[in-house]
This record gives sequence, C-alpha cells and structure tokens, in this order.
Amino acid sequence: VQLQASGGGLVQAGGSLRLSCAASGRTRSMYTMGWFRQAPGKGREFVAAVSGSAGSTSYADAVKGRFTISGDGTKNTIYLQMNSLKPEDTAVYYCAASTSGWSPDLIHEYAYWGQGTLVTVSS
Repeated sequence: VQLQASGGGLVQAGGSLRLSCAASGRTRSMYTMGWFRQAPGKGREFVAAVSGSAGSTSYADAVKGRFTISGDGTKNTIYLQMNSLKPEDTAVYYCAASTSGWSPDLIHEYAYWGQGTLVTVSS
C-alpha cells in the first residue's frame, strides 16, 4: 500500500484547509485509514481515523467539532477537512493505513504511512 498526502499550506488562524490522502496498491487489505500529526519537538499524535467497512470515525479531543474525516471508496482517498484552525494545529500531517482492525488511535497498529504534508497556522 502506498499513500500520498497533499493539501497542506499556510493559513491564518480561523481559516480552513482540506488534506487529501490517496492510496494505491493492495488497498483491499486496508481496514482503517487515519491522520496523525507531529509538531516541532513533539511526538506524533493521533488526529482522526475512518474505517473502510462500517464508516466509523474517531477524533482526538483537540480537534473534535473542528475537523472532519471522510473517505471516497471509489477513489481510495480520504480527506481531512480542517476548520477553525489554531496556531497549535501547526504540524506535519501524516496519513496512515492499518490492516489489523479498528484501533484508530493506536499508532503502532498502522503499517503504512504517507510522506507527510506541512500545515502552518499563523496567529
């Protein structure tokens, strides 16, 4: 499975961005796709995830009500709509895929990772 993330950029606080992650290869083996982020000097943290089968979603508390994850099965692509962005959302955002079931916030469950896309939110 190969993952290609895009859509990052520079935005002012309160603004919006939409990230995309396109999957290719053995996509039928994927069960969960998610987004993680890593701010400068910090560890990688869970943001949001969606399951391919049931369409279940999960969000980190820090982004609930502001971010929305969705998927397009016909394009093997997931999206992360980010609204009301804050400076603390500044990070490199990574998409990831898991083949081992629904454990959305467990980073070690994700076997496949995209290259990351930088989101910078200015105050």
